[in-house]
Amino acid sequence: MPYIDPSKRRKYSNVLYDLSNIDIESKGELEYLIFSIMNLYMKNKEYRYSILHDCTYAATHCGDEFRRRFLDAREDSARTENGDC
Repeated sequence: MPYIDPSKRRKYSNVLYDLSNIDIESKGELEYLIFSIMNLYMKNKEYRYSILHDCTYAATHCGDEFRRRFLDAREDSARTENGDC
């Protein structure tokens, strides 16, 4: 996961604050938000393969990081609770 400089994070703080006050109720709503952000990223960029790839790679990389931090930890916890196979 890219850890950007805290000074660069500030420009997103209002957007993230607003999102934190919204109940994202479904996978579809989450996908809508992610896709919308990807569209915003592409708004002023050329539709070149490398740029489109960067956009999809960023989404994939975020999914990988979420899995590493949360899903894998949950699986490890379930294995400890219930025993391994």
